[in-house]
Amino acid sequence: MPPKGYRVPAPARDAAVAWPDDFGTRFTVFVDTEEEFDWSQPLRRENRSTDAMRALPGMHRLFAAHGVPATYMIDHPVVTCPMSVDILRELLRDGRSAIGTQLHPWVNPPFDELVVPRNSFVGNLPRELEAAKLAVLTGEIASAFGRRPVMFRAGRYGIGPHSLSLLAAEGYRVDTSMRSGYDYGAEGGPDFTAIGNHAFWADEGGLAELPLTTIYTGAARAGGAGLYGALGHVPRGRGLAARLGLLSRVALTPEEMPLELALEAIRVAAGEGVRMLLFSYHSPSAAPGYTPYVRDAAELRAFHAWWEAAFGLLARLGIAPASHDEILTALDRATLAGRRVRP
Repeated sequence: MPPKGYRVPAPARDAAVAWPDDFGTRFTVFVDTEEEFDWSQPLRRENRSTDAMRALPGMHRLFAAHGVPATYMIDHPVVTCPMSVDILRELLRDGRSAIGTQLHPWVNPPFDELVVPRNSFVGNLPRELEAAKLAVLTGEIASAFGRRPVMFRAGRYGIGPHSLSLLAAEGYRVDTSMRSGYDYGAEGGPDFTAIGNHAFWADEGGLAELPLTTIYTGAARAGGAGLYGALGHVPRGRGLAARLGLLSRVALTPEEMPLELALEAIRVAAGEGVRMLLFSYHSPSAAPGYTPYVRDAAELRAFHAWWEAAFGLLARLGIAPASHDEILTALDRATLAGRRVRP
Protein backbone atom coordinates (compact mmCIF):
# COMPACT_ATOMS: atom_id res chain seq x y z
CA MET A 1 0.00 0.00 0.00
CA PRO A 2 1.46 3.42 -0.93
CA PRO A 3 2.02 5.92 1.87
CA LYS A 4 -0.89 8.20 2.58
CA GLY A 5 -0.95 11.50 0.75
CA TYR A 6 -1.41 15.02 2.00
CA ARG A 7 -4.38 15.56 4.30
CA VAL A 8 -5.65 19.02 3.41
CA PRO A 9 -6.60 20.93 6.56
CA ALA A 10 -10.00 22.50 6.99
CA PRO A 11 -10.06 26.24 6.31
CA ALA A 12 -10.00 28.66 9.22
CA ARG A 13 -13.37 29.76 10.53
CA ASP A 14 -12.95 33.30 9.26
CA ALA A 15 -11.62 32.26 5.85
CA ALA A 16 -14.91 31.94 3.93
CA VAL A 17 -15.21 34.19 0.88
CA ALA A 18 -18.06 36.61 1.54
CA TRP A 19 -19.33 37.07 -1.99
CA PRO A 20 -20.93 40.47 -2.67
CA ASP A 21 -24.66 40.39 -1.95
CA ASP A 22 -25.59 41.39 -5.49
CA PHE A 23 -23.41 38.62 -6.94
CA GLY A 24 -26.15 36.19 -5.94
CA THR A 25 -25.82 32.43 -6.25
CA ARG A 26 -23.78 31.57 -9.33
CA PHE A 27 -22.26 28.62 -11.14
CA THR A 28 -19.18 28.20 -13.29
CA VAL A 29 -17.67 25.49 -15.47
CA PHE A 30 -14.01 24.46 -15.53
CA VAL A 31 -12.89 22.17 -18.34
CA ASP A 32 -9.89 19.90 -17.72
CA THR A 33 -8.42 20.54 -21.17
CA GLU A 34 -5.88 17.80 -21.72
CA GLU A 35 -4.30 15.09 -23.83
CA GLU A 36 -5.87 11.71 -24.50
CA PHE A 37 -4.75 8.50 -22.84
CA ASP A 38 -6.12 5.07 -21.97
CA TRP A 39 -7.57 5.51 -18.49
CA SER A 40 -7.21 1.80 -17.78
CA GLN A 41 -3.45 1.77 -18.43
CA PRO A 42 -0.45 3.19 -16.58
CA LEU A 43 0.43 6.81 -17.34
CA ARG A 44 3.18 7.40 -19.93
CA ARG A 45 5.10 10.50 -20.92
CA GLU A 46 4.51 9.63 -24.58
CA ASN A 47 0.74 10.13 -24.33
CA ARG A 48 0.53 13.65 -25.74
CA SER A 49 -2.09 13.37 -28.51
CA THR A 50 -4.79 16.06 -28.54
CA ASP A 51 -7.00 14.87 -31.41
CA ALA A 52 -10.16 15.21 -29.30
CA MET A 53 -9.65 18.97 -29.18
CA ARG A 54 -11.30 19.10 -32.62
CA ALA A 55 -14.61 18.28 -30.91
CA LEU A 56 -14.35 21.05 -28.33
CA PRO A 57 -16.01 23.76 -30.48
CA GLY A 58 -19.16 21.62 -30.60
CA MET A 59 -19.36 21.54 -26.81
CA HIS A 60 -18.58 25.24 -26.68
CA ARG A 61 -21.51 25.98 -29.00
CA LEU A 62 -23.84 24.03 -26.71
CA PHE A 63 -22.65 26.12 -23.76
CA ALA A 64 -22.89 29.36 -25.74
CA ALA A 65 -26.52 28.60 -26.65
CA HIS A 66 -27.26 28.83 -22.93
CA GLY A 67 -25.05 31.86 -22.32
CA VAL A 68 -22.55 29.77 -20.35
CA PRO A 69 -18.82 30.59 -20.61
CA ALA A 70 -16.12 28.07 -19.72
CA THR A 71 -12.65 28.32 -18.25
CA TYR A 72 -10.36 25.94 -20.11
CA MET A 73 -7.70 24.60 -17.73
CA ILE A 74 -5.00 23.60 -20.19
CA ASP A 75 -1.95 21.43 -19.67
CA HIS A 76 1.45 21.12 -21.37
CA PRO A 77 0.47 18.84 -24.31
CA VAL A 78 -2.39 21.22 -25.16
CA VAL A 79 -0.48 24.50 -24.92
CA THR A 80 2.41 23.14 -27.00
CA CYS A 81 0.08 21.88 -29.76
CA PRO A 82 -0.48 24.63 -32.37
CA MET A 83 -3.79 23.13 -33.49
CA SER A 84 -5.12 23.11 -29.92
CA VAL A 85 -4.00 26.67 -29.29
CA ASP A 86 -5.70 27.85 -32.49
CA ILE A 87 -8.94 26.13 -31.46
CA LEU A 88 -8.84 27.71 -28.01
CA ARG A 89 -8.10 31.17 -29.38
CA GLU A 90 -11.22 30.89 -31.51
CA LEU A 91 -13.31 29.84 -28.50
CA LEU A 92 -12.09 32.86 -26.55
CA ARG A 93 -13.65 35.12 -29.16
CA ASP A 94 -16.91 34.86 -27.21
CA GLY A 95 -15.38 37.45 -24.85
CA ARG A 96 -16.29 35.56 -21.66
CA SER A 97 -14.46 32.25 -21.75
CA ALA A 98 -10.88 32.14 -20.52
CA ILE A 99 -7.73 30.08 -20.10
CA GLY A 100 -6.45 28.60 -16.84
CA THR A 101 -3.75 26.10 -15.94
CA GLN A 102 -3.89 22.35 -15.33
CA LEU A 103 -0.66 20.58 -14.45
CA HIS A 104 -0.18 16.91 -15.39
CA PRO A 105 3.33 16.31 -14.00
CA TRP A 106 4.03 13.17 -16.04
CA VAL A 107 3.84 15.11 -19.34
CA ASN A 108 5.13 18.44 -18.03
CA PRO A 109 8.87 19.20 -18.06
CA PRO A 110 11.30 19.15 -16.40
CA PHE A 111 11.22 15.34 -16.35
CA ASP A 112 13.27 14.60 -13.25
CA GLU A 113 10.91 12.10 -11.59
CA LEU A 114 9.84 8.53 -12.27
CA VAL A 115 6.44 8.02 -13.86
CA VAL A 116 4.77 6.11 -11.04
CA PRO A 117 1.28 6.53 -9.56
CA ARG A 118 2.42 8.52 -6.51
CA ASN A 119 4.25 11.04 -8.68
CA SER A 120 1.13 11.68 -10.75
CA PHE A 121 0.07 13.91 -7.84
CA VAL A 122 2.31 16.95 -8.37
CA GLY A 123 2.20 17.89 -4.70
CA ASN A 124 4.12 14.71 -3.85
CA LEU A 125 7.15 15.88 -5.82
CA PRO A 126 10.04 17.77 -4.20
CA ARG A 127 9.16 21.44 -3.79
CA GLU A 128 11.81 22.56 -6.28
CA LEU A 129 10.58 20.20 -8.99
CA GLU A 130 6.93 21.13 -8.43
CA ALA A 131 7.90 24.80 -8.70
CA ALA A 132 9.89 24.20 -11.89
CA LYS A 133 7.03 22.36 -13.59
CA LEU A 134 4.61 25.11 -12.63
CA ALA A 135 6.93 27.81 -13.94
CA VAL A 136 7.41 26.05 -17.29
CA LEU A 137 3.68 25.58 -17.84
CA THR A 138 2.73 29.08 -16.70
CA GLY A 139 5.31 30.55 -19.08
CA GLU A 140 4.09 28.47 -22.02
CA ILE A 141 0.48 29.56 -21.46
CA ALA A 142 1.43 33.23 -21.10
CA SER A 143 3.45 33.03 -24.32
CA ALA A 144 0.67 31.31 -26.28
CA PHE A 145 -2.21 33.55 -25.16
CA GLY A 146 -0.53 36.82 -24.20
CA ARG A 147 -1.94 36.74 -20.67
CA ARG A 148 -0.57 35.02 -17.58
CA PRO A 149 -3.04 32.50 -16.22
CA VAL A 150 -4.35 33.19 -12.72
CA MET A 151 -6.58 30.15 -12.10
CA PHE A 152 -5.07 26.72 -11.46
CA ARG A 153 -6.01 23.08 -11.09
CA ALA A 154 -3.64 20.25 -10.28
CA GLY A 155 -4.16 17.19 -12.47
CA ARG A 156 -5.77 14.41 -10.43
CA TYR A 157 -6.48 17.17 -7.83
CA GLY A 158 -2.94 16.41 -6.70
CA ILE A 159 -1.89 19.32 -4.52
CA GLY A 160 0.52 18.93 -1.62
CA PRO A 161 1.81 20.93 1.35
CA HIS A 162 3.80 23.38 -0.83
CA SER A 163 1.36 23.83 -3.71
CA LEU A 164 -0.61 26.85 -2.56
CA SER A 165 2.45 28.90 -1.62
CA LEU A 166 4.02 28.06 -5.00
CA LEU A 167 0.87 29.18 -6.80
CA ALA A 168 0.80 32.46 -4.90
CA ALA A 169 4.47 33.07 -5.73
CA GLU A 170 3.68 32.59 -9.46
CA GLY A 171 0.90 35.17 -9.28
CA TYR A 172 -2.10 32.82 -9.27
CA ARG A 173 -5.24 34.14 -7.63
CA VAL A 174 -7.55 31.12 -7.63
CA ASP A 175 -6.97 27.41 -7.04
CA THR A 176 -9.60 24.84 -8.01
CA SER A 177 -7.71 21.66 -7.05
CA MET A 178 -9.72 20.69 -3.99
CA ARG A 179 -12.52 18.22 -4.61
CA SER A 180 -14.86 18.57 -1.67
CA GLY A 181 -15.44 15.34 0.25
CA TYR A 182 -13.07 13.14 -1.78
CA ASP A 183 -10.09 11.19 -0.43
CA TYR A 184 -7.34 9.98 -2.76
CA GLY A 185 -5.12 8.87 0.10
CA ALA A 186 -5.27 5.19 -0.81
CA GLU A 187 -3.48 6.09 -4.06
CA GLY A 188 -0.98 8.38 -2.34
CA GLY A 189 -3.00 11.47 -3.26
CA PRO A 190 -4.57 14.20 -1.13
CA ASP A 191 -7.46 13.82 1.29
CA PHE A 192 -10.16 16.50 0.96
CA THR A 193 -12.66 15.14 3.48
CA ALA A 194 -12.18 18.24 5.67
CA ILE A 195 -13.05 20.54 2.73
CA GLY A 196 -16.62 21.71 2.18
CA ASN A 197 -18.27 23.41 -0.77
CA HIS A 198 -17.81 27.04 0.19
CA ALA A 199 -15.08 29.16 -1.37
CA PHE A 200 -12.42 30.30 1.07
CA TRP A 201 -9.20 32.30 1.29
CA ALA A 202 -6.27 29.94 1.48
CA ASP A 203 -3.96 32.32 3.41
CA GLU A 204 -1.25 32.07 0.77
CA GLY A 205 -0.72 35.55 -0.59
CA GLY A 206 -4.44 36.18 -1.01
CA LEU A 207 -5.11 32.97 -2.96
CA ALA A 208 -8.78 31.99 -3.11
CA GLU A 209 -9.86 28.34 -3.14
CA LEU A 210 -12.92 27.34 -5.15
CA PRO A 211 -13.55 23.68 -4.28
CA LEU A 212 -15.26 21.46 -6.80
CA THR A 213 -18.80 21.03 -5.56
CA THR A 214 -19.81 17.71 -3.98
CA ILE A 215 -23.31 17.28 -2.61
CA TYR A 216 -24.80 14.46 -0.53
CA THR A 217 -28.37 13.59 -1.44
CA GLY A 218 -30.87 11.16 0.05
CA ALA A 219 -32.78 10.73 3.31
CA ALA A 220 -29.54 10.40 5.32
CA ARG A 221 -27.66 13.25 3.61
CA ALA A 222 -27.16 15.03 6.93
CA GLY A 223 -24.57 12.34 7.69
CA GLY A 224 -22.45 13.77 4.85
CA ALA A 225 -18.82 12.80 4.42
CA GLY A 226 -18.63 11.02 7.77
CA LEU A 227 -21.43 8.61 7.00
CA TYR A 228 -20.23 8.14 3.44
CA GLY A 229 -16.78 7.27 4.73
CA ALA A 230 -18.20 4.78 7.22
CA LEU A 231 -20.27 3.09 4.50
CA GLY A 232 -17.03 2.56 2.59
CA HIS A 233 -16.00 0.05 5.27
CA VAL A 234 -19.17 -1.99 4.77
CA PRO A 235 -19.20 -4.43 1.81
CA ARG A 236 -21.32 -2.79 -0.91
CA GLY A 237 -22.51 -0.32 1.72
CA ARG A 238 -22.38 2.76 -0.46
CA GLY A 239 -24.13 1.11 -3.38
CA LEU A 240 -26.89 -0.19 -1.15
CA ALA A 241 -27.38 3.20 0.51
CA ALA A 242 -27.65 4.83 -2.93
CA ARG A 243 -30.15 2.26 -4.21
CA LEU A 244 -32.32 2.72 -1.12
CA GLY A 245 -32.29 6.49 -1.56
CA LEU A 246 -30.47 6.98 1.74
CA LEU A 247 -27.20 8.57 0.67
CA SER A 248 -25.43 9.38 -2.58
CA ARG A 249 -22.31 11.46 -3.13
CA VAL A 250 -22.80 13.63 -6.21
CA ALA A 251 -20.15 15.74 -7.93
CA LEU A 252 -21.37 18.32 -10.43
CA THR A 253 -20.14 16.64 -13.58
CA PRO A 254 -21.81 14.46 -16.24
CA GLU A 255 -18.93 12.00 -15.90
CA GLU A 256 -20.30 9.07 -13.88
CA MET A 257 -23.00 11.22 -12.27
CA PRO A 258 -26.57 10.27 -13.29
CA LEU A 259 -28.69 13.18 -14.41
CA GLU A 260 -31.48 12.84 -11.83
CA LEU A 261 -28.99 12.73 -8.98
CA ALA A 262 -27.20 15.76 -10.38
CA LEU A 263 -30.44 17.74 -10.65
CA GLU A 264 -31.29 16.88 -7.05
CA ALA A 265 -27.77 17.89 -6.00
CA ILE A 266 -28.23 21.30 -7.64
CA ARG A 267 -31.46 21.81 -5.70
CA VAL A 268 -29.81 20.75 -2.45
CA ALA A 269 -26.80 23.00 -3.01
CA ALA A 270 -29.06 25.99 -3.64
CA GLY A 271 -31.07 25.17 -0.52
CA GLU A 272 -27.92 24.87 1.59
CA GLY A 273 -26.70 28.32 0.56
CA VAL A 274 -23.71 27.32 -1.58
CA ARG A 275 -23.01 30.60 -3.38
CA MET A 276 -20.71 29.23 -6.09
CA LEU A 277 -21.44 25.88 -7.73
CA LEU A 278 -18.48 24.43 -9.63
CA PHE A 279 -19.08 22.10 -12.57
CA SER A 280 -16.41 20.32 -14.60
CA TYR A 281 -15.66 17.80 -17.33
CA HIS A 282 -12.60 16.48 -19.20
CA SER A 283 -12.15 17.86 -22.71
CA PRO A 284 -11.65 14.41 -24.36
CA SER A 285 -15.23 13.58 -23.30
CA ALA A 286 -16.37 15.99 -26.01
CA ALA A 287 -15.82 13.18 -28.53
CA PRO A 288 -16.69 9.47 -28.29
CA GLY A 289 -14.02 6.91 -27.55
CA TYR A 290 -11.47 8.93 -25.58
CA THR A 291 -12.71 8.58 -21.99
CA PRO A 292 -14.68 5.89 -20.14
CA TYR A 293 -17.52 8.41 -19.74
CA VAL A 294 -18.29 8.88 -23.45
CA ARG A 295 -17.58 5.68 -25.32
CA ASP A 296 -19.92 6.00 -28.30
CA ALA A 297 -22.36 8.30 -30.08
CA ALA A 298 -25.25 7.38 -27.78
CA GLU A 299 -23.25 8.31 -24.70
CA LEU A 300 -22.22 11.58 -26.35
CA ARG A 301 -25.90 12.43 -26.90
CA ALA A 302 -26.56 11.66 -23.23
CA PHE A 303 -23.57 13.81 -22.27
CA HIS A 304 -25.06 16.75 -24.18
CA ALA A 305 -28.52 16.13 -22.71
CA TRP A 306 -27.06 16.17 -19.18
CA TRP A 307 -25.74 19.69 -19.73
CA GLU A 308 -28.96 20.87 -21.36
CA ALA A 309 -31.00 19.66 -18.40
CA ALA A 310 -28.59 21.08 -15.82
CA PHE A 311 -28.53 24.49 -17.51
CA GLY A 312 -32.32 24.46 -17.70
CA LEU A 313 -32.71 23.80 -13.97
CA LEU A 314 -30.10 26.38 -13.03
CA ALA A 315 -31.96 28.99 -15.09
CA ARG A 316 -35.28 28.10 -13.41
CA LEU A 317 -33.64 28.45 -10.00
CA GLY A 318 -32.24 31.85 -10.92
CA ILE A 319 -28.61 30.65 -10.69
CA ALA A 320 -26.69 32.53 -13.36
CA PRO A 321 -23.33 31.55 -14.88
CA ALA A 322 -20.21 33.39 -13.76
CA SER A 323 -17.26 33.87 -16.08
CA HIS A 324 -13.58 33.71 -15.11
CA ASP A 325 -13.32 37.50 -15.04
CA GLU A 326 -16.61 37.99 -13.21
CA ILE A 327 -15.33 35.70 -10.45
CA LEU A 328 -12.10 37.70 -10.17
CA THR A 329 -14.07 40.96 -9.99
CA ALA A 330 -16.32 39.57 -7.26
CA LEU A 331 -13.27 38.46 -5.26
CA ASP A 332 -11.81 41.95 -5.62
CA ARG A 333 -15.05 43.50 -4.43
CA ALA A 334 -15.10 41.20 -1.41
CA THR A 335 -11.64 42.37 -0.39
CA LEU A 336 -12.40 46.04 -1.02
CA ALA A 337 -15.45 45.74 1.23
CA GLY A 338 -13.08 44.82 4.03
CA ARG A 339 -14.24 41.24 4.28
CA ARG A 340 -10.76 39.99 3.63
CA VAL A 341 -7.63 41.97 2.82
CA ARG A 342 -5.35 40.44 0.23
CA PRO A 343 -1.66 41.10 0.91
